[in-house]
Amino acid sequence: MTTYTDPKAAVAQAVAEYQATADTSALFTTLDRISADAMPDALIEAAEPFRTIPEVAGPLYEKVVQAQPANARALVILANAYWLSGRGPVVVGELAERAIAADPANRGGWHMWALSESDPRDRTTRWKQIVDRFPEDELAMANLADNAAALAGAEKDYDALDLAVYTYEQLLQRATLPEQRDALDTALRSLRGWKF
Repeated sequence: MTTYTDPKAAVAQAVAEYQATADTSALFTTLDRISADAMPDALIEAAEPFRTIPEVAGPLYEKVVQAQPANARALVILANAYWLSGRGPVVVGELAERAIAADPANRGGWHMWALSESDPRDRTTRWKQIVDRFPEDELAMANLADNAAALAGAEKDYDALDLAVYTYEQLLQRATLPEQRDALDTALRSLRGWKF
């Protein structure tokens, strides 16, 4: 069996081969061999450039999380890899809850927790909890506004509509780029005209 003295270079090579061949099985076999003897911090460094490729981040961060079960950032990255690869809301939600327990200030864990909720009303409630906890988190605000608007439209819910309008207004007050302001103005004009 090959021993990899430089996990970072070995992972980069494995990814290059995967991108050339699309052979997922070979990629998984190589990543398993690389991670067998590598220290968790070396795997983190090796995986960093490929965090958004679930076929790479998933297997490597499984090993990291196994070795460092309270590493909130690693739990979030693994949850994201699972989410992107379609592993489902249950396993993603469990990882998100572990990340939140390990580090309640890790917003990534909270975001994955909200994303993993399949019920639209409960998902909107989760985004509201995150915005209440992290009032400067504009990504959470945008998700809250979008989810509230979707809920309002699907269930003809005026409370959800009011929440969407209020949240978009808050985002508009913070927006600095003209294209952001235009998009938010358009969304608000549309929502304010809704009648159920």
